[in-house]
Amino acid sequence: MSDAPPQNKSAVVAPLAGTASPTPAAPATDVVLLGPPTADGAGVHVIRARDERVEAGELRALREGRPITGEIVTLRPRESNPSVCDVTDSYSAPAASNAGPPPQLAHKGPAKVATRAYREGWDEIFGAKPKPSGPAN
Repeated sequence: MSDAPPQNKSAVVAPLAGTASPTPAAPATDVVLLGPPTADGAGVHVIRARDERVEAGELRALREGRPITGEIVTLRPRESNPSVCDVTDSYSAPAASNAGPPPQLAHKGPAKVATRAYREGWDEIFGAKPKPSGPAN
C-alpha cells in the first residue's frame, strides 16, 4: 500500500465511538488529517475537524456490495501539505435511531397470505375438511 494520499477519491469515513470532542476555536472548514494505515491495511486512520468538533475515524475505499457505515466523502489534498485534505460530503447514511421503530403487524405470527382463491384451490386438490354430521357425543 502506498503512503501517498488519495487524489480526489471518494471514500467512507466511519467515526470511532466516543471520539468527538468540542474545540474552542475550530475553523468553519471541513478538514481531514491522514494518519497511519489501519491494522488490516485496507484503510487509513484519520482525524477530522468540522463544525467546531474534532473526530477520530477511519477512511476506507468504497466497495461494491458492502454496506456504508459512515459517510461518503471526496478528499482534495492541499498543495502545501498533502496529508491534510479538504473534505466534501457526498452522502451520509441515515442513523438507525432516526429510522424509528419497525412497523408492527395487526396480528402475531407469520404473514397471512392464504386468500379465498388459494383455499378453494387447496380444497379442490386435497379435498375439503369433512363437515360434522350432527351433534357430537
